[in-house]
Amino acid sequence: MNKKEILKEFGKILGAERNRAGLSQDELAAQAGICAGKHIGKIERGEANPSLYTVISIMNTLNISFDKLFSTKI
Repeated sequence: MNKKEILKEFGKILGAERNRAGLSQDELAAQAGICAGKHIGKIERGEANPSLYTVISIMNTLNISFDKLFSTKI
């Protein structure tokens, strides 16, 4: 997979997990300490490459493991 495909797949999984948790993009951003829900939207669309800090903050907020956010296909 190339970078663009990886980011899109990650974003798709993130969106599904966020919805499963019943959070809006703004709610996830606020709880994770991320600047704005707009950034979450960009991540979910595969338009942004989140930092490790952001990924860990999201994992902690959603209470999910690393492997839950990353497809085994990647």
